[in-house]
Amino acid sequence: MKLRWVFAAIAAAALIAAPFALKTYGVYLLSMWAVMSIAAVGLNLTLGYAGQISLAQGAFVGIGAYTAAILTTHGWPLPVAFVLGPLLCFVVGWLLGYPALRVQHHYLAFVTLAFSTLVFLILRNEEWLTRGIYGISGIPRPNVLGFAMKDPRPFYFFCLATTLVVALFAWWIVRSPWGRAFMALRENPVRAASLGVDTRRYTLMAFAIGSALGGIAGVLYAPLVQFIDPSPFALGLSLNLLLMVIAGGSGYFLGPFVGAFVSVLLPEWLRFTEGLYLMSYAVFVMVLVAFCPTGLIGVGERIAAAFARRRAGAATAAQDAVAR
Repeated sequence: MKLRWVFAAIAAAALIAAPFALKTYGVYLLSMWAVMSIAAVGLNLTLGYAGQISLAQGAFVGIGAYTAAILTTHGWPLPVAFVLGPLLCFVVGWLLGYPALRVQHHYLAFVTLAFSTLVFLILRNEEWLTRGIYGISGIPRPNVLGFAMKDPRPFYFFCLATTLVVALFAWWIVRSPWGRAFMALRENPVRAASLGVDTRRYTLMAFAIGSALGGIAGVLYAPLVQFIDPSPFALGLSLNLLLMVIAGGSGYFLGPFVGAFVSVLLPEWLRFTEGLYLMSYAVFVMVLVAFCPTGLIGVGERIAAAFARRRAGAATAAQDAVAR
């Protein structure tokens, strides 16, 4: 347990100090990691804890991003988008949860896939609202307590602070009776229902809360890139978020953060291979999923357990030697 706190302190210090040692693009990548981590945390609640597969998380990021872009370019402050974007995603996610009451597994994946496609078509074709393929430009960054967030570094710390708040909220959810109900729903819905868990309500809540966190990520994404069009919110984003959850460790609290780190930063680190960097990244992902189905966090836990068993065995052997 103490080792975990040491690693957490090192990671926090690195995240705070890193932007002072990086150039603008490096700070942008760290900000993108923070934004994608929030969306992956939402998907982890829906998939990793509640066991409800979703290929629509990227669509909710798009809904949040367009809500922020439309409001802020018409003079509304970003805090209004932070309320309306997640609220809209919560309502839509609640409605999307109803098919999960009737279908499961790959059938549910197809339902959420259809929803993701529908949102993408709306963003592309409804030009009166979204400007279609022309996109929305000039998205302003906010002022927080009188401090301008126009420069990359202050906005990164704003994204990091928001990620911390979301992480604390997710931690509370996981440790609360809701989190225990989500896990019971994942393990065995029939048994959960027999124990008095309202599986209908908790299924809808899993979709709604996860979708709302996707909306928060979208609200941050819009001022981060300052120009949005429909293409980033196609199915590829949902698949990438799913990869983050699986690669980091589905059902582990820190899994989305590690998975987002791999998905956002690893391709950039592999650019030294020039034309082979995407191929190298694909090979890494295939090997990881094939040999580490519990993700990187699961691998870390297995290694820690192996060391603990070895240490316990050495202690037992030493006690036996003394007893003799």
